[in-house]
Amino acid sequence: MKNSERIYTKNDILIQLEKMNIPRNKIVLMHSSLRLVGKTEEGAKTVLDAMIEYFTKDGGLFCVPTHTWGNLKKEITLDMTDSKTCLGAFSDFAAADKRGIRSQNPTHSMAVFGDRQKALEFIADELTLSSGTAPESCYGKLYREGGYVLLVGVAHNKNTYLHCVEEILGMQKIRLTAEPRTVRVKLKSGEAVTRQVYTHHTDFTSDVSARFPKYETAFRYHGAITDGFVGNAPTQACDARIMKEVMEKILENSEGTDPLAEERAIPPIWYC
Repeated sequence: MKNSERIYTKNDILIQLEKMNIPRNKIVLMHSSLRLVGKTEEGAKTVLDAMIEYFTKDGGLFCVPTHTWGNLKKEITLDMTDSKTCLGAFSDFAAADKRGIRSQNPTHSMAVFGDRQKALEFIADELTLSSGTAPESCYGKLYREGGYVLLVGVAHNKNTYLHCVEEILGMQKIRLTAEPRTVRVKLKSGEAVTRQVYTHHTDFTSDVSARFPKYETAFRYHGAITDGFVGNAPTQACDARIMKEVMEKILENSEGTDPLAEERAIPPIWYC
């Protein structure tokens, strides 16, 4: 049977994750394309069940981005009573799943699964952030606690964590808007609160994340990536701390040049 015709079970996915040998006691944030995973017994549920079982077994947390930055021009940017995201079917499914707790980050929320108290501590204060991927956010905690980013069927242009790394490295002036935007968050109680947040912006391109894949060669050179599969989808398990260290090295060696300002590849001398 061709892989494209195969129907994957939860156990099949668990075996694939075990082959990648990703720790089960860490924080793991997954960006994914459900379409590229292929057919599973129960669709999104099979994938989510497998991920929760594997990554929370030994005390870890499993996270799914449930971003709503697509609502910036609407009256309500994040509605905690609505599971609709701007990232597609799997994120919508995770946002609605009662096993998880969703953060109140106005633009870059995530659904977190695992020990409830640990999850609540992880998402605390997300409503007070100055930007969606601020160093104090869940994305910053991913770095500080030695977590992983799991890219399932997607490339680093979907790796939101790298926005946070840029902020950790002090690149706010060239990566965020000069002035904050007013956003409104509707809480589960029905109350709407107003906040001011800086959003992602660069002068040389409309979407700087489209150039994040330029970092992949450097990440691989320093052993940040472990390859595998989830269903049919090529998958990268990326060490958050190593990715940050590599980006820091590149920034230091670029001597003031923005590594993403041009489309050309990052010179190896900047990371070797």
